[in-house]
Amino acid sequence: MAVNKAKVAVGFIVVGALTVFFGTVLTFVGPIIIDDQIVKNTVIDPKNEMSYTMWKDVPVPFFMSVYFFHILNPKEILSGEKPMVEQRGPYVYRKRIQKDNITFHPNFTVSYKEYRQYHFEPSMSVGNESDVVMIPNMLVLGAAVMLEKLPYPIRLLISATFKTFKEGPFLNKTVEELMWGYESGLVDFLNKYLPGMLPTSGKFGLFSEFNNSNTGLFTINTGKDDIRNVHKVDSWNGLTELSYWRTPECNAINGTAGQMWPPFMTRESTLPFYSPDACRSMELVYQRDGVMNGIPLYRFVAPKTLFANGSDYAPNEGFCPCRQSGLLNVSSCRHDSPCFISHPHFYNADPVLLDYVQGLHPNEDEHGLFIDIHPLTGVPLNVSIRLQLNLYMKRVSGITETGQISEVVMPMIWFEESGYIDGPILKTFHTNLVILPTVMEFMQYGFIVLGLATVVIAALLLRREKSLHTVPPASLLTSCILYYLYNMLT
Repeated sequence: MAVNKAKVAVGFIVVGALTVFFGTVLTFVGPIIIDDQIVKNTVIDPKNEMSYTMWKDVPVPFFMSVYFFHILNPKEILSGEKPMVEQRGPYVYRKRIQKDNITFHPNFTVSYKEYRQYHFEPSMSVGNESDVVMIPNMLVLGAAVMLEKLPYPIRLLISATFKTFKEGPFLNKTVEELMWGYESGLVDFLNKYLPGMLPTSGKFGLFSEFNNSNTGLFTINTGKDDIRNVHKVDSWNGLTELSYWRTPECNAINGTAGQMWPPFMTRESTLPFYSPDACRSMELVYQRDGVMNGIPLYRFVAPKTLFANGSDYAPNEGFCPCRQSGLLNVSSCRHDSPCFISHPHFYNADPVLLDYVQGLHPNEDEHGLFIDIHPLTGVPLNVSIRLQLNLYMKRVSGITETGQISEVVMPMIWFEESGYIDGPILKTFHTNLVILPTVMEFMQYGFIVLGLATVVIAALLLRREKSLHTVPPASLLTSCILYYLYNMLT
């Protein structure tokens, strides 16, 4: 039975046209399908097994690296000379995070408490927790500033109390004691006769409140009603605004809880989040594009205005009383102790702060904070939050422990909380959000190219088939060659 090659060619033209049409439709429908899947998997819902487990238990390894500013010249400081410090560390702790008391509400929100534990990692640390470090004694130098306006006889009595309990201006303790607490007769005395004056009822340490603790009761949006609100904080400890600061703008609880953000970010997006430890909301801004293990990302960093004072940046006036730019006064949420938060080594701060302390060397690579975000999903790929704790200290007459100390904002420690997606989670993330969309993109354009090629080749062969019936005998050899090529291609 003879095959009508002209009809076959026409059939291939139709198939090619349909393939082009399918590929064209896929270019419009494909992104919609991907976006729809992202929305479904970004919503906080126990039915989304992988994303919900990732949100609930945070399987990504997190670490806290702590650096101490060891004092080199304590006697000279008491004589009014410039402090000299030497950075010690890092002392690295693995941070375990887990959400508990998870309760979903009808208004598309979910409440939870997030618990954290820290475990020392000797293999990642430069030194051991038994290392001895000297830093300012907050109980003495901090209290001196807090009580400087009391009558002079009372200040003398306070100084005598310090001497009774053998509390001096500087602490010479192990890293473990400074981090998680040490026994203090003064602390026991204050807790017994002035309960509530100190933030802790047991041992006194810089991070004694952090270990085996929670960050408060968060209520955040699930995103079921509007994916643009997913992870955004609805309330914290029942509050929709704070009372630490002087303006509604500074007291506002903005953004997320600092772990994930809404999807579909652009370079104009910002990263707002509320930090209970910093007692305020903060906002990072886009810096640049990047790639991590083949996954595209946006890097967000702290703007210079984050810790600027009210004179340099008017919206921050509510965080005052302020000192130099680069310092956040957290005394209002830290029992009125004269504590300030800054970037490590006073990075991005007023240069005059570096003149008061010797041994600081700020630079962006080591001391700038950043969050790398996958813009399509709002999932952090790499995080490094770096902050420094400082104590404002000065000479206070009547409290002899302060000697002739010059007025200075003294760095005590800085720490980095870091984590990045790795292992099976990274592979799953890469497969679902990089490989599959890439395959779909190749498919849609592949269908278009294949369809166009099929139409063109079939049209050429149809034209040649028609011309075979009108070819003169002299062109018989040429016709045979064309017929042979046609059969090869079909």
